[in-house]
Amino acid sequence: MPLTRGRKGLVTAGSKIPQLNAKASNRKEEGPQVKRSTSPQIGAPKKRMAFVDITNARKVQISLPGRKKDPVKKTVKKTENANKTLTSVSTKKEAKLKKSSSLKSPDEEVKSVAGQEKEVNAPVEKLVTSASSVRELPPHLQKPESPEEFDIDSQHSDDCCLTSEYAKDIFDYLRQREEKFVLDDYMSKQPSINVGMRAILVDWLVEVQENFELNHETLYLAVKITDHYLSLAPVMKENLQLIGSSAMLIASKFEERSPPCLDDFLYICDDAYKREELISMETTILQTLSFDINIPIPYRFLRRYAKCVSAGMDTLTLARYVCELSLLEMDLVPERGSRLASACLLIALATKDLGGWSPILQFHSGYQVSDLAPLVRRLHSMLSAPFDDKLRAVRSKYTHKVFFAVASLPLVDVDVLEKVLCPCDTAPSTPPESPGKDA
Repeated sequence: MPLTRGRKGLVTAGSKIPQLNAKASNRKEEGPQVKRSTSPQIGAPKKRMAFVDITNARKVQISLPGRKKDPVKKTVKKTENANKTLTSVSTKKEAKLKKSSSLKSPDEEVKSVAGQEKEVNAPVEKLVTSASSVRELPPHLQKPESPEEFDIDSQHSDDCCLTSEYAKDIFDYLRQREEKFVLDDYMSKQPSINVGMRAILVDWLVEVQENFELNHETLYLAVKITDHYLSLAPVMKENLQLIGSSAMLIASKFEERSPPCLDDFLYICDDAYKREELISMETTILQTLSFDINIPIPYRFLRRYAKCVSAGMDTLTLARYVCELSLLEMDLVPERGSRLASACLLIALATKDLGGWSPILQFHSGYQVSDLAPLVRRLHSMLSAPFDDKLRAVRSKYTHKVFFAVASLPLVDVDVLEKVLCPCDTAPSTPPESPGKDA
């Protein structure tokens, strides 16, 4: 019976033939048709590169049968042509030099060299003048320089993370942007919720921010998102906590480096809502707000204005306490964040007896004392109001030693506050002179 091609020979247990020899004999039987070597053979095509050589430095030469060209002849011809062109160019240059030397005197040669230098330096001078003209901006586009006594950012010019060159422009832009997010008293549009329910929700969000150890910016933004959504969409009271949780989830994704996961927000709601409901409410809020959630918050302005007067951490914490209490008040929802932050800082400065509204604060905030006086009086009445047992999260938070126990500090007297709001000269006025006999 004939053997099939490529069939391996059998090796018994007692045979001393190694397996390599058996494989070699099989390759011989198969013939030269199959090449199993992985190493590149001579004359084999090279592997295709991932990026083609776009410079055509390596040109592909196609050799057709009957048209073989000797590469040595090509190189010889190229070198001969190159030598010819070089000799012709050199002879032409020598002839020109001889003519110019025979016609021109030494003085003329010096003048010609100077003229050539001028021609070479002329485009450089043009570039310098054009560059200087580009850098000069028209007066209406030039950035106004702030006075030295009001400059609070130059000390951080070495820190690129603080962007001291753009700090004032950023906060001026935020002040312009907050005009877009001014709200009104929307509670009359809501059929089943009231002011008390909103205050309880905000008080609960303060607890969530403290338990999750989130940034204060996250809390302020969550309250803003909640207010803006409630001003646009009527909701039922059963979904109010779901709206607050979704707003906090959105704010955490916007402000936090590592926001809590979705299951954490379901846990704090005591599993009152399902996972799909929370995701659906998050989508609904974002679509209702047109995904524009970069809302200016008062906390950012507060830190900026406290830096203007180099306020200590205890003074800034007292202003933060007043500002966080204002989140519970429905009648303070229409207030702009920059104005609310200014009023809270002014109360803290008056409580600590650190002076009133200084010119540097007026320069950076854009508000005068007369602009802040009504809001400061409203915040003072809020602080002097009786304590509500249902809304205890903010007060208990700021009675801790970490926050300098600012909630237990005595409230500033009304007379002292009015002196700060309405400064007047205490010097006695001079009486008018009585007319003489000659009058």
